Amino acid sequence: MNKASGNKAAYRGMGSIDFYAVARSVLLVGRIEGEPNLRAMVQIKNNLAAFGNSKAFELSEEGFTWIGDYEITADEVLGGVMPRANKQEKAKEILRKMAETRSLVPSSEIMEHAKEEGISKRTMENAKKELDIKAKKQNNVWYWNLDNYRH
Repeated sequence: MNKASGNKAAYRGMGSIDFYAVARSVLLVGRIEGEPNLRAMVQIKNNLAAFGNSKAFELSEEGFTWIGDYEITADEVLGGVMPRANKQEKAKEILRKMAETRSLVPSSEIMEHAKEEGISKRTMENAKKELDIKAKKQNNVWYWNLDNYRH
């Protein structure tokens, strides 16, 4: 891959786009950020059937081991961006840490903290749902109730 970050995966292959254009299916293999032994394989083109799930495998002293389905995009592989699965865990950790000191946290404050950490609003909402956190409105302000996670 070339160093033209920000471009689509199809345009980052070494050489001409012609190789990409003539292929019926193109797979991208790359490192997974924060996981030194893991690699991801992501389909970036497929005009034969539906796109397949991204897969991961591990390279170690013992050899090659399939991990299986892995939630990661081509942009995450190419950009060295932390995969969504890891961001989801980071989002849950943010909520657990906030719960150590407070029961009710304004949702705007949670989202601002998430943004500072590079976590999207959608990822935070998914973490909220997974942790079964409820929101409630008081005086026209939405709060997330973190009571269940206080120690």
